Amino acid sequence: MNRRSFLLTGLGAAAAAVPDAPAATAIPIIDIHQHTNYSDRPDDVLVAHQRKMGITKTILLPAGRKYGLEAKAFGNDSVVAVAKRYPKEYLFFANELPEIAEARGVITKYLKMGAIGIGEQKFFVDCDSVHMQKIASIAAEYNVPVLMHFQHDKYNKGIERFHKILEKYPKVNFIGHAQTFWANIDKKCEQAVLYPKGKVTPGGITDRLLADYPNMFADLSAGSGLNAFARDPEHGREFIKRHRTKLLYGSDCNDHVGEGPKCSGAQQIAQMKALAPDEKVQRQLFWENSAKLFQIAQ
Repeated sequence: MNRRSFLLTGLGAAAAAVPDAPAATAIPIIDIHQHTNYSDRPDDVLVAHQRKMGITKTILLPAGRKYGLEAKAFGNDSVVAVAKRYPKEYLFFANELPEIAEARGVITKYLKMGAIGIGEQKFFVDCDSVHMQKIASIAAEYNVPVLMHFQHDKYNKGIERFHKILEKYPKVNFIGHAQTFWANIDKKCEQAVLYPKGKVTPGGITDRLLADYPNMFADLSAGSGLNAFARDPEHGREFIKRHRTKLLYGSDCNDHVGEGPKCSGAQQIAQMKALAPDEKVQRQLFWENSAKLFQIAQ
Protein backbone atom coordinates (compact mmCIF):
# COMPACT_ATOMS: atom_id res chain seq x y z
CA MET A 1 0.00 0.00 0.00
CA ASN A 2 1.53 3.35 -1.01
CA ARG A 3 1.61 6.38 1.28
CA ARG A 4 -1.31 8.18 -0.35
CA SER A 5 -3.48 5.06 -0.13
CA PHE A 6 -2.49 4.61 3.49
CA LEU A 7 -3.46 8.18 4.34
CA LEU A 8 -6.83 7.62 2.75
CA THR A 9 -7.60 4.77 5.16
CA GLY A 10 -10.26 5.99 7.57
CA LEU A 11 -11.44 8.57 5.05
CA GLY A 12 -13.10 6.05 2.77
CA ALA A 13 -16.53 7.56 3.31
CA ALA A 14 -15.30 10.95 2.14
CA ALA A 15 -13.61 9.48 -0.90
CA ALA A 16 -16.64 7.35 -1.74
CA ALA A 17 -18.77 10.46 -1.61
CA VAL A 18 -16.79 12.23 -4.32
CA PRO A 19 -19.37 13.34 -6.89
CA ASP A 20 -18.82 12.73 -10.58
CA ALA A 21 -18.53 16.45 -11.32
CA PRO A 22 -18.29 19.77 -9.47
CA ALA A 23 -21.49 21.00 -7.85
CA ALA A 24 -23.57 23.15 -10.18
CA THR A 25 -23.26 26.90 -9.56
CA ALA A 26 -24.81 29.88 -11.32
CA ILE A 27 -21.34 31.33 -11.88
CA PRO A 28 -18.36 29.08 -12.70
CA ILE A 29 -15.48 29.39 -10.24
CA ILE A 30 -11.74 29.19 -10.76
CA ASP A 31 -9.79 28.51 -7.57
CA ILE A 32 -6.28 29.82 -8.18
CA HIS A 33 -4.75 28.52 -4.95
CA GLN A 34 -4.70 24.90 -3.79
CA HIS A 35 -2.04 22.38 -2.81
CA THR A 36 -1.57 18.63 -2.97
CA ASN A 37 -0.98 16.87 0.37
CA TYR A 38 -2.00 20.08 2.18
CA SER A 39 -1.55 19.19 5.88
CA ASP A 40 -1.47 15.51 4.80
CA ARG A 41 -4.82 15.72 2.97
CA PRO A 42 -4.99 12.91 0.36
CA ASP A 43 -5.64 13.74 -3.29
CA ASP A 44 -9.08 12.13 -3.38
CA VAL A 45 -10.18 14.22 -0.41
CA LEU A 46 -8.86 17.36 -2.12
CA VAL A 47 -10.96 16.52 -5.18
CA ALA A 48 -14.06 15.94 -3.03
CA HIS A 49 -13.43 19.23 -1.21
CA GLN A 50 -13.17 21.25 -4.41
CA ARG A 51 -16.27 19.66 -5.92
CA LYS A 52 -18.27 20.28 -2.74
CA MET A 53 -17.38 23.98 -2.95
CA GLY A 54 -18.57 24.04 -6.56
CA ILE A 55 -15.18 24.81 -8.08
CA THR A 56 -15.08 24.50 -11.85
CA LYS A 57 -11.29 24.59 -12.25
CA THR A 58 -8.52 24.46 -9.67
CA ILE A 59 -4.93 25.62 -10.03
CA LEU A 60 -2.48 23.55 -7.98
CA LEU A 61 0.58 25.31 -6.55
CA PRO A 62 3.57 23.03 -5.84
CA ALA A 63 6.21 23.43 -3.17
CA GLY A 64 9.89 23.67 -3.99
CA ARG A 65 12.25 20.88 -2.97
CA LYS A 66 12.35 22.15 0.64
CA TYR A 67 9.95 23.43 3.29
CA GLY A 68 6.64 22.21 1.81
CA LEU A 69 5.36 25.79 1.95
CA GLU A 70 4.87 25.32 5.72
CA ALA A 71 1.89 23.11 4.82
CA LYS A 72 3.51 19.75 3.98
CA ALA A 73 2.59 20.55 0.37
CA PHE A 74 4.03 18.24 -2.28
CA GLY A 75 6.07 19.36 -5.26
CA ASN A 76 5.94 19.63 -9.03
CA ASP A 77 5.45 15.98 -9.90
CA SER A 78 2.52 15.72 -7.51
CA VAL A 79 0.52 18.56 -9.06
CA VAL A 80 1.21 17.26 -12.57
CA ALA A 81 -0.13 13.84 -11.56
CA VAL A 82 -3.43 15.25 -10.27
CA ALA A 83 -3.85 17.47 -13.34
CA LYS A 84 -3.31 14.47 -15.61
CA ARG A 85 -5.84 12.44 -13.63
CA TYR A 86 -8.47 15.21 -13.77
CA PRO A 87 -7.58 17.26 -16.86
CA LYS A 88 -10.95 19.05 -17.09
CA GLU A 89 -10.77 20.29 -13.51
CA TYR A 90 -7.11 20.85 -12.62
CA LEU A 91 -4.26 23.02 -13.90
CA PHE A 92 -0.85 23.50 -12.30
CA PHE A 93 2.01 25.89 -11.66
CA ALA A 94 5.75 25.24 -11.58
CA ASN A 95 7.89 26.11 -8.58
CA GLU A 96 11.35 25.97 -7.03
CA LEU A 97 13.46 27.82 -4.48
CA PRO A 98 14.56 30.98 -6.30
CA GLU A 99 18.01 31.18 -4.73
CA ILE A 100 19.31 27.78 -5.84
CA ALA A 101 21.25 27.23 -9.05
CA GLU A 102 18.79 24.61 -10.29
CA ALA A 103 15.76 26.92 -10.11
CA ARG A 104 15.69 27.94 -13.76
CA GLY A 105 16.08 24.40 -15.04
CA VAL A 106 13.40 22.96 -12.77
CA ILE A 107 10.85 25.69 -13.42
CA THR A 108 11.33 25.73 -17.17
CA LYS A 109 11.02 21.92 -17.27
CA TYR A 110 7.51 22.09 -15.81
CA LEU A 111 6.50 25.17 -17.80
CA LYS A 112 7.29 23.17 -20.93
CA MET A 113 5.09 20.39 -19.52
CA GLY A 114 2.14 22.77 -19.34
CA ALA A 115 2.44 24.79 -16.13
CA ILE A 116 0.52 28.07 -16.45
CA GLY A 117 2.39 30.06 -13.80
CA ILE A 118 5.18 30.11 -11.21
CA GLY A 119 4.51 29.78 -7.49
CA GLU A 120 3.61 29.81 -4.78
CA GLN A 121 6.87 31.68 -4.25
CA LYS A 122 7.12 31.46 -0.45
CA PHE A 123 10.81 31.54 0.33
CA PHE A 124 13.31 33.39 2.51
CA VAL A 125 14.32 36.17 0.10
CA ASP A 126 13.74 39.88 -0.40
CA CYS A 127 10.93 40.58 -2.86
CA ASP A 128 13.23 42.69 -5.06
CA SER A 129 16.31 40.46 -4.74
CA VAL A 130 18.35 39.09 -7.63
CA HIS A 131 16.68 35.75 -6.91
CA MET A 132 13.19 37.13 -7.52
CA GLN A 133 14.48 38.94 -10.58
CA LYS A 134 15.55 35.55 -11.90
CA ILE A 135 12.00 34.25 -11.34
CA ALA A 136 10.57 37.33 -13.07
CA SER A 137 12.87 36.84 -16.06
CA ILE A 138 11.68 33.24 -16.45
CA ALA A 139 8.06 34.40 -16.24
CA ALA A 140 8.73 37.03 -18.90
CA GLU A 141 10.30 34.45 -21.20
CA TYR A 142 7.35 32.07 -20.90
CA ASN A 143 4.64 34.73 -20.52
CA VAL A 144 3.21 33.36 -17.27
CA PRO A 145 2.23 35.04 -13.96
CA VAL A 146 4.05 34.71 -10.64
CA LEU A 147 2.14 34.17 -7.37
CA MET A 148 3.97 35.54 -4.30
CA HIS A 149 3.46 35.05 -0.58
CA PHE A 150 4.38 38.29 1.25
CA GLN A 151 5.10 37.87 4.96
CA HIS A 152 6.92 40.52 6.93
CA ASP A 153 10.52 39.72 7.87
CA LYS A 154 10.18 36.19 6.50
CA TYR A 155 8.99 35.57 2.94
CA ASN A 156 9.42 38.01 0.04
CA LYS A 157 10.53 40.67 2.47
CA GLY A 158 10.35 44.40 1.77
CA ILE A 159 6.94 44.83 0.19
CA GLU A 160 7.49 48.59 0.21
CA ARG A 161 10.09 48.03 -2.54
CA PHE A 162 8.06 45.69 -4.70
CA HIS A 163 7.07 48.50 -7.05
CA LYS A 164 10.62 48.31 -8.39
CA ILE A 165 10.00 44.78 -9.68
CA LEU A 166 6.67 45.77 -11.21
CA GLU A 167 8.39 48.61 -13.02
CA LYS A 168 11.38 46.54 -14.16
CA TYR A 169 9.18 43.72 -15.49
CA PRO A 170 6.05 45.48 -16.81
CA LYS A 171 5.03 42.53 -19.00
CA VAL A 172 5.06 40.05 -16.11
CA ASN A 173 1.85 39.74 -14.11
CA PHE A 174 2.35 39.30 -10.36
CA ILE A 175 -0.28 38.00 -7.93
CA GLY A 176 0.01 39.11 -4.31
CA HIS A 177 -1.03 36.84 -1.45
CA ALA A 178 -0.80 36.34 2.32
CA GLN A 179 -0.58 38.28 5.55
CA THR A 180 1.63 41.24 4.68
CA PHE A 181 0.05 41.74 1.28
CA TRP A 182 -3.45 41.97 2.78
CA ALA A 183 -2.44 43.91 5.91
CA ASN A 184 -1.13 46.63 3.59
CA ILE A 185 -4.53 47.57 2.24
CA ASP A 186 -4.32 49.95 5.23
CA LYS A 187 -2.29 53.13 4.90
CA LYS A 188 -1.63 52.93 8.66
CA CYS A 189 -0.42 49.32 8.51
CA GLU A 190 2.02 48.21 11.21
CA GLN A 191 4.18 45.75 9.30
CA ALA A 192 4.77 43.38 12.21
CA VAL A 193 1.01 42.86 12.71
CA LEU A 194 0.00 40.06 10.35
CA TYR A 195 -3.75 39.96 11.04
CA PRO A 196 -4.74 43.54 11.93
CA LYS A 197 -8.21 44.42 13.14
CA GLY A 198 -10.37 47.52 12.95
CA LYS A 199 -11.15 50.20 10.42
CA VAL A 200 -8.98 50.54 7.33
CA THR A 201 -7.50 53.78 6.08
CA PRO A 202 -7.46 53.52 2.26
CA GLY A 203 -4.24 54.13 0.36
CA GLY A 204 -1.95 51.43 1.75
CA ILE A 205 0.87 49.84 -0.24
CA THR A 206 -1.35 47.07 -1.62
CA ASP A 207 -4.09 49.52 -2.55
CA ARG A 208 -1.57 51.63 -4.47
CA LEU A 209 0.11 48.69 -6.20
CA LEU A 210 -3.24 47.47 -7.52
CA ALA A 211 -4.26 50.96 -8.61
CA ASP A 212 -0.97 52.08 -10.16
CA TYR A 213 0.40 48.95 -11.87
CA PRO A 214 -1.50 47.03 -14.56
CA ASN A 215 0.63 43.95 -13.84
CA MET A 216 -0.36 43.65 -10.16
CA PHE A 217 -3.21 41.30 -9.11
CA ALA A 218 -4.51 39.98 -5.78
CA ASP A 219 -5.24 36.46 -4.53
CA LEU A 220 -8.24 36.61 -2.17
CA SER A 221 -7.42 33.34 -0.42
CA ALA A 222 -6.71 32.17 3.13
CA GLY A 223 -7.33 33.72 6.52
CA SER A 224 -5.41 36.82 5.49
CA GLY A 225 -7.80 37.50 2.62
CA LEU A 226 -10.84 36.80 4.77
CA ASN A 227 -9.56 39.09 7.53
CA ALA A 228 -8.85 41.95 5.13
CA PHE A 229 -12.53 42.21 4.22
CA ALA A 230 -14.06 41.11 7.53
CA ARG A 231 -12.22 43.74 9.60
CA ASP A 232 -13.97 46.60 7.79
CA PRO A 233 -16.80 45.46 5.47
CA GLU A 234 -17.56 49.02 4.35
CA HIS A 235 -13.98 49.46 3.16
CA GLY A 236 -14.12 45.96 1.68
CA ARG A 237 -17.06 46.85 -0.54
CA GLU A 238 -15.30 49.96 -1.82
CA PHE A 239 -12.03 48.06 -2.29
CA ILE A 240 -13.83 45.53 -4.49
CA LYS A 241 -15.34 48.34 -6.54
CA ARG A 242 -11.91 49.94 -7.05
CA HIS A 243 -10.09 46.74 -7.95
CA ARG A 244 -12.79 44.41 -9.27
CA THR A 245 -10.77 43.55 -12.40
CA LYS A 246 -7.67 42.71 -10.32
CA LEU A 247 -9.10 40.36 -7.66
CA LEU A 248 -8.86 36.58 -8.11
CA TYR A 249 -10.72 34.01 -6.03
CA GLY A 250 -8.54 31.43 -4.29
CA SER A 251 -9.19 29.12 -1.36
CA ASP A 252 -5.76 28.01 0.02
CA CYS A 253 -7.82 25.80 2.31
CA ASN A 254 -6.68 22.55 3.96
CA ASP A 255 -10.21 21.60 5.05
CA HIS A 256 -11.51 18.11 4.18
CA VAL A 257 -15.21 18.90 3.81
CA GLY A 258 -15.67 21.92 1.52
CA GLU A 259 -18.24 23.70 3.66
CA GLY A 260 -18.80 24.95 7.19
CA PRO A 261 -16.78 27.15 9.57
CA LYS A 262 -13.45 25.35 9.04
CA CYS A 263 -13.50 25.83 5.26
CA SER A 264 -11.97 29.21 4.47
CA GLY A 265 -12.60 28.63 0.77
CA ALA A 266 -16.36 28.33 1.23
CA GLN A 267 -16.29 31.30 3.63
CA GLN A 268 -14.51 33.41 1.03
CA ILE A 269 -17.11 32.59 -1.61
CA ALA A 270 -19.87 33.62 0.80
CA GLN A 271 -18.00 36.75 1.84
CA MET A 272 -17.48 37.96 -1.72
CA LYS A 273 -21.11 37.31 -2.59
CA ALA A 274 -22.21 39.33 0.45
CA LEU A 275 -19.90 42.26 -0.25
CA ALA A 276 -20.45 42.23 -4.03
CA PRO A 277 -24.08 41.19 -4.65
CA ASP A 278 -23.93 42.29 -8.31
CA GLU A 279 -23.62 39.06 -10.32
CA LYS A 280 -21.54 40.84 -12.96
CA VAL A 281 -18.91 41.65 -10.32
CA GLN A 282 -19.11 38.14 -8.87
CA ARG A 283 -18.45 36.70 -12.31
CA GLN A 284 -15.34 38.87 -12.54
CA LEU A 285 -14.03 37.74 -9.13
CA PHE A 286 -14.86 34.06 -9.50
CA TRP A 287 -14.21 33.48 -13.20
CA GLU A 288 -13.46 36.25 -15.67
CA ASN A 289 -10.38 37.83 -14.10
CA SER A 290 -8.59 34.51 -13.70
CA ALA A 291 -9.79 33.13 -17.03
CA LYS A 292 -8.33 36.17 -18.78
CA LEU A 293 -5.06 36.17 -16.81
CA PHE A 294 -4.43 32.44 -17.32
CA GLN A 295 -6.15 32.11 -20.73
CA ILE A 296 -8.61 29.51 -19.45
CA ALA A 297 -11.62 28.56 -21.57
CA GLN A 298 -14.90 27.67 -19.90
